[in-house]
Amino acid sequence: MLAVECRNVWKVYNSGTPAEVKALQGVNLKIKKKELVAIMGSSGSGKSTLLHCIGCLDKPTKGKIFIEDKDVSRLSDNELALIRRSKIGFVFQFFNLVSNLTALQNVELPMVFAGIPQNERRERARELLKMVGLEKRLNHRPSELSGGEQQRVAIARALANNPLIILADEPTGNLDSKSGEDVMNIFVDLNKSQGKTIIIVTHDSYVANKARRIVKIKDGKILGGGRV
Repeated sequence: MLAVECRNVWKVYNSGTPAEVKALQGVNLKIKKKELVAIMGSSGSGKSTLLHCIGCLDKPTKGKIFIEDKDVSRLSDNELALIRRSKIGFVFQFFNLVSNLTALQNVELPMVFAGIPQNERRERARELLKMVGLEKRLNHRPSELSGGEQQRVAIARALANNPLIILADEPTGNLDSKSGEDVMNIFVDLNKSQGKTIIIVTHDSYVANKARRIVKIKDGKILGGGRV
């Protein structure tokens, strides 16, 4: 069973102008449920663009993207928002936490938008922060946490609505090596113990080698590993 499939996906910016950029060029990619996959490439290779298209943050110029057999490439903005909320958890390089909220409140936030009752979401947020080793940091704001701790809060937040897929865009890129290793160990454990499908975009070979499969991308084209 596939979690994600890309069929001949193109993303072209400023199409038909002298500034045209072909960020993705005919990408074909299959990712099974419960896989841990690294998409590896240098800056400008198209790896983040691909992740944003898979994550329904952006639409391909042409081609199709399937999430659990559902073609998401032509859905309305409201339909895409529902897919993001119910199927996908995001972890970004710069954490994207809300600065004036505590760790607990940041993890609760996706559940607020999903309409989960306060008592239920508070308990789940506590459980998730405990899972990533932050049970003693519940009431700390981002400015009171280290970079590694902030990223662990972001991972807990990504898990809040129990998504099918976790998408991580350079999740260790803003961390020291020890914190980066801790974060990668969490991803590996989530994949093994909970069967989460995890797709990590990185330029770091150490991070990529933690994955079960490495997909290389260059100039918007998949070089290898695109098929399961």
